[in-house]
Amino acid sequence: MVQHVVEFIVEPFVDGHPGPHVRAAVDAATAAGAEIEFGPFGSTGRVNAESMPDVVAAITRAAFANGATHVTLTISSGEDAE
Repeated sequence: MVQHVVEFIVEPFVDGHPGPHVRAAVDAATAAGAEIEFGPFGSTGRVNAESMPDVVAAITRAAFANGATHVTLTISSGEDAE
């Protein structure tokens, strides 16, 4: 199964105090099938290629529904990320 890596930053960013827009995006990505590592400046996850569109949609929907002003996404193939 092909795995991809998704990295995302949800803004507004407040160091040490992730707001509901950040937590909602992480929770939504996890619920959509990604294994997320929550980081201090952004979050990273692995997801199978078939689920990637659902994960991206879940992240953006949840973030903006909870007050995000900007979402930055980077998606890499598993081979590039190794």
